[in-house]
Amino acid sequence: MTKPVNILGISAFYHDSAACLIRDGEIIAASSEDRFTRKKADSSFPIKAVEFCLRQGGISFADLDYVGFYDKPLIKFERILETYLGVAPKGFKSFMMAGPLWIKEKLYQDREITSHLEGFKGELLFSEHHEAHAASAFYPSPFEKAAILTIDGVGEWATTTMGVGHGHKIELNAEMRWPDSLGLLYSAFTYYTGFKVNSGEYKVMGLAPYGEPKFVDLIYKELMDLKPDGSFRLNQKYFNYLSGLTMTSEAFNELFGAPPRQPEGKLTQREMDLARSVQVVCEEVMLRLARTAHERTGMENLVMAGGVALNCVGNGRVLREGPFKNIFIQPAAGDAGGALGVAQLIWHRYLDKPRTVTPGRDTMKGSYLGPEYSEQEIETYLKENKIPYEKLDRPTMTKRAAQLLAEGNIFGWLDGRMEFGPRSLGARSILGDPRNQKMQSDMNLKIKFRESFRPFAPSVLRERVSDYFELDSDSPYMLLVAPVKKSRQVPMTAEQKKLWGIDQLNVPRSDLPSITHIDYSARVQTVDGVANPNYHALLTEFERLTGCAVLVNTSFNVRGEPIVCTPADAYRCFMRTHIDYLVLGTFLLDKRNQPKSQEGDEWKQEFQLD
Repeated sequence: MTKPVNILGISAFYHDSAACLIRDGEIIAASSEDRFTRKKADSSFPIKAVEFCLRQGGISFADLDYVGFYDKPLIKFERILETYLGVAPKGFKSFMMAGPLWIKEKLYQDREITSHLEGFKGELLFSEHHEAHAASAFYPSPFEKAAILTIDGVGEWATTTMGVGHGHKIELNAEMRWPDSLGLLYSAFTYYTGFKVNSGEYKVMGLAPYGEPKFVDLIYKELMDLKPDGSFRLNQKYFNYLSGLTMTSEAFNELFGAPPRQPEGKLTQREMDLARSVQVVCEEVMLRLARTAHERTGMENLVMAGGVALNCVGNGRVLREGPFKNIFIQPAAGDAGGALGVAQLIWHRYLDKPRTVTPGRDTMKGSYLGPEYSEQEIETYLKENKIPYEKLDRPTMTKRAAQLLAEGNIFGWLDGRMEFGPRSLGARSILGDPRNQKMQSDMNLKIKFRESFRPFAPSVLRERVSDYFELDSDSPYMLLVAPVKKSRQVPMTAEQKKLWGIDQLNVPRSDLPSITHIDYSARVQTVDGVANPNYHALLTEFERLTGCAVLVNTSFNVRGEPIVCTPADAYRCFMRTHIDYLVLGTFLLDKRNQPKSQEGDEWKQEFQLD
């Protein structure tokens, strides 16, 4: 019997560190480090994620044949050094911060990596950053051949790449290079509007519909020279990421008439207009790049990865308005997905192993690749901590939960293996009734402790998606925004049309007001009975009771924290918020029966809740 080949992929040291284990080409496990350390976007070596992957695979470090890293540090250092030399003497302060760290640690990442892999005797390999992105998108896709498009901030030198995947071969044949980057342009506006770079981009996308595209022409005139093929040059006069410690320069401030908004400062119509403007530009660039990829490849399928591929509004437009028949987007499209990509590159390219494709079904296993907890583990935790609960069989749990959701209750839902990637997909989710007009504001302010404008996504039965949304394809990873069906939309009155900015939030836009954004769109997750049968059963029962095959689904966390991983994480979040019920597998917890939590009172005071 042939010994299986175990390959560990790692991404680390920048943001969203992660690990992935594949065995003979099959994805066994994958997780971001922050789910275990509880430090959001943790950039440290993902030792806890690595240990989880090995446990899931039933192996030790000695059983690993290959370890892959998703970057080439020497090439990245070459880019950093050339950048500092190119802008000298500007950037000296920044170089004095980054240079010693690189010389001391990052140039020797092979040593740093192997120091954490006690007993590993295999081969350590490195891929280029965008090759890892491309591999993470193409190899798990349901396509025998496809065009490839990767877009992010920057890897070594590349910021955007374009190519082709066919069988088990990948070829990237065009790229845009540093410092011209769509990801960094978007991050510059993220910084300027007062949000945190590498995590606040979601907020800019969510804020955009409240604004007007007043600054689009100014962006095209001053910030970027956009070509018909989607390539562009950025005017570095307005940016500061080459030589400084901020994203934008004083010239940027002068151009837009003010300094950056202070984090947590008041959001004004100006920030909304800035968000809308950069979102419009981002979508236009994505569409042009997609058209160019189609012209150059002639493919009917497109796969995408890189941080910009998490811009689900842009993705939706590429699907609806672009030339491709089918699109697959890696659910962990950001740097975390690089761990998966480099592992698959080793299997398919380095070892020259073939690929098996099932048309219509990818190999991501619904992205449910993280830890799961047995009934015994959950019950032991509950008993040891004297936590009141009911234990139900699965059919009873499904019926009870659906009934309580229909009555307006909000659920924390931990069931099965945790999701890999930034979206909760029904394994670590907070759920509610989308017909309830107050659900969005209640979830944002009383549970998520975040800005009221942030939209929530719908989970919908795959077989019913076209009854609710203008979407005919699968969207299992919540990476496509689609319009709500016209027949479900609620037209605005003349008075409502006069409202501006955040005042538009409380105007119902459809018969599912809690998941319909102010532009009549929704970020859709389709749910089938294969990848997550328990969640599918809950939606089915909810539809039987209410006639509605949709639930509000948002990530099971509060602002500033990663999505919950363990039953203990879930219970802590449950007790610190206004969630009514918690499901841990087949265990149901009612907030009214729980011991009074002093910790919860402190949490509410911290966020100044009533």
